[in-house]
Amino acid sequence: MDSQSFLRSVRRFAAFGTRTRTESVGGLPYLINEFWTAGQRLAHPIHEVSYRACFKPQLPEFFIRRLTARGDAVLDPFMGRGTTPVQAALMGRQPIGNDINPLSVLLTRPRLAPPPLRDIEAALATVPWDAPAEAPADLLAFYHPETLRHLAALRAWLLERAPLADPAPDPALDWIRMVALNRLTGHSPGFFSVYTLPPNQAASVESQRRINERRGQVPPRRDVAALILRKSRQLLAKGRPPRHPPALLSIGHAAALRGVPDASVALAVTSPPFLDVVQYAEDNWLRCWFAGIAPGSVAIAQHRGEAAWTAMVRAVLAELARVLRPGGHAAFEVGEVRGGRVLLERAVWSAAEGLPFTRLAVMVNQQDFTKTAHVWGINNNSRGTNTNRIVLLRRD
Repeated sequence: MDSQSFLRSVRRFAAFGTRTRTESVGGLPYLINEFWTAGQRLAHPIHEVSYRACFKPQLPEFFIRRLTARGDAVLDPFMGRGTTPVQAALMGRQPIGNDINPLSVLLTRPRLAPPPLRDIEAALATVPWDAPAEAPADLLAFYHPETLRHLAALRAWLLERAPLADPAPDPALDWIRMVALNRLTGHSPGFFSVYTLPPNQAASVESQRRINERRGQVPPRRDVAALILRKSRQLLAKGRPPRHPPALLSIGHAAALRGVPDASVALAVTSPPFLDVVQYAEDNWLRCWFAGIAPGSVAIAQHRGEAAWTAMVRAVLAELARVLRPGGHAAFEVGEVRGGRVLLERAVWSAAEGLPFTRLAVMVNQQDFTKTAHVWGINNNSRGTNTNRIVLLRRD
């Protein structure tokens, strides 16, 4: 579908009972509707791994379905947990992803070509669960001693057999590590830990001790292998992705995509880190321990001013202009920050000035939970994003 046909279809969109509303605000053309559902579990369950500030799979699905064909390359230069590459694989497209965070590859790669359940089960049976392995004693704030011993044994086994430097580890081991990274801490018996904060970020040891004291709780014994297998069954409940072109994943800056050829990408769907909301070491210290990553080595920048953030976006857009084919599209999702006082789509619109893009529109996906409020400066959340706001660009 070309750009004009796509925009006509967006203006006519009424799948959820309302017609698209058009507005011009500050010189930007807005298209406002509920374009995809807010339902938590309506997408393929293979997406259900936790990560902070991730968009729902329905967002990339909307654009992939309308702006690409099977076999086309779909890119996310800030892939996070891998929602865009995984959705691209599910739809028979070539998944291309990049992130400065090495955890992103560990979370994404296994789900693009999952091993059979029987291979996962067989690999778990070979783990030397009672082998001696070191683990920080402070982690007993989260885990029963036996659970921590098994986690340490699993960690040591994975670091030896599937080292981070290996670009093509055994698929079953790669999968087991991905699931374990997502079961480390949480708020239900499906996680390895005692009750703690939601699984998209880790509490500090001190915070967890306070939680334990307040709740009068002691970490219970968990069966690590059984929980990994249980989560694996859930993720694969609707099967594996179909055959698709080989994936291309990289670790690095979004403004310098390694290995992505010029004019090779049909669509980029991405969401950059928002202003002053990323606390990498605080959020990921426990995952980094398990994966063998030094948090301080991950050069995630915090852009505390609009000028610095806009400069970063412009550099990324310049790189997207290199890799997108003529007529290709970029869907650049941003959100309101600082209580709705900052609308980052305006910064993206400005950053694209002078680059080889046609700026088509800003789509606002206004879901049910926000429809009681106006889309400009709404205040039903104090931080983060209230609506999906997507700047749509076409490569000239």
